[in-house]
Amino acid sequence: MSDQIVKVPTGGAKITIKDGKLQLPDNPIIPFVEGDGTGRDIWRASVRVFDAAVEKAYGGKRKIHWMEVYAGEKSFKMFNSWLPDETVQAFTEFLVGIKGPLTTPIGGGIRSLNVALRKMLDLYVCQRPVRYYNGVPSPVKHPENVDMVIFRENTEDIYTGIEFQYGTPEAGKFKQLLKDAFPKEFAKIRFPETAGMGIKPISVEGTERLIRAAIQWALANKRKSVNIVHKGNIMKFTEGAFKDWGYALATREFRNEIVTERETWILGNKEKNSHLTVEENARMIDPGFEMMSPEQQKDILAEVEAALALWPTHGDGQWKSKLLIKDSIADVTLQFVLIRPRDYDVIATMNLNGDYLSDALAAQVGGIGIAPGANINYESGHAIFEATHGTAPKYADLDKVNPGSVILSGEMMLRYMGWDEAADMIIKGMAGAIDAKTVTYDFARLMEGATEVKCSEFGDAIIKHMD
Repeated sequence: MSDQIVKVPTGGAKITIKDGKLQLPDNPIIPFVEGDGTGRDIWRASVRVFDAAVEKAYGGKRKIHWMEVYAGEKSFKMFNSWLPDETVQAFTEFLVGIKGPLTTPIGGGIRSLNVALRKMLDLYVCQRPVRYYNGVPSPVKHPENVDMVIFRENTEDIYTGIEFQYGTPEAGKFKQLLKDAFPKEFAKIRFPETAGMGIKPISVEGTERLIRAAIQWALANKRKSVNIVHKGNIMKFTEGAFKDWGYALATREFRNEIVTERETWILGNKEKNSHLTVEENARMIDPGFEMMSPEQQKDILAEVEAALALWPTHGDGQWKSKLLIKDSIADVTLQFVLIRPRDYDVIATMNLNGDYLSDALAAQVGGIGIAPGANINYESGHAIFEATHGTAPKYADLDKVNPGSVILSGEMMLRYMGWDEAADMIIKGMAGAIDAKTVTYDFARLMEGATEVKCSEFGDAIIKHMD
């Protein structure tokens, strides 16, 4: 690549991908964007933590060569571009990168730099792990029960940005098209003359690759379940289809490794009573069986027969060791992750639901200040790990804010690279610093007996507790 803006460090090597697997040199070049506002302080603290973790884990045999690339306010001031082509090229060419929080440009052009990067690299998974660190202030009684990983579809849903502003010629044209071509649907709009309009695309391809990634990750990491979260009871042909396509993908591609929740009921019923007939089993899993139409009853009976056909691989309790695939309505999920968090493990959902869920869950374990995130394309290997919070310009250059979101995003990055030992060092250091109550102001003000430290000093504490 050209070096007009980005300077490629000497001594490092590119991460590549072969047959779907990352090829990691011991001296990888990692592009980074330090971020705007508080991003500058956060990055300085975070990069020292990353380098210390790698050094302590591998004794100098491995080393990251950091390559600064530019986006956001710093980029605009330096190069009059919010997102230079060389930055996109660097993330494309070097596969794995990390970034701090970015300012969203005001006015026309790019709506969001984060969304722009995701779309350009087709980073279809937004992966957000949520776990509790002992001692972190929490608004719930048992935050220690929260240990979930969200797989949020990153490229579809209303985030495609197809909207028509009320009062514009485009909105008028779209509404007229809807009225002419789909009069029944148009009649459902309560106030059509003053309504803004948006489109919500959910595709088979987008759904399948997201569900596939969630199941593969869950199996590789020995998780217990994947919960498909949707609002399919209302949006039947988008969110409902997401659920149906997800189940279909799971049973087609991972049949011997997974079991659906309804299959567990059917198999469990048979295990308790081996003489149970197919119809009796159907009545047990669907109490409303009597009130169903003959066609609906036929479908339930076929479902029971299909589940019982799994007996050689799933019967006699074998299903208990399989990855459980289940689903839940989005609003119910937002309630149950609060009152029954142990029931949730890996969550696979669409863009908007994932946005709500990830922030709500982060609040349960200490807030978005320590919530890590990643945007990944598991086929191409491209991944950008990032802070999940904003730039907080009020605190810029004060060496004050919590760097935990970027640090834990770096932990995710190291684990994605297969450098688990270094990732473990970061978890050990973070847990140790928080347990010792050596924390930044956001935690200190809520923790009795805490020692408030600066952003950079929190990085020091994490490094210290790695030992």
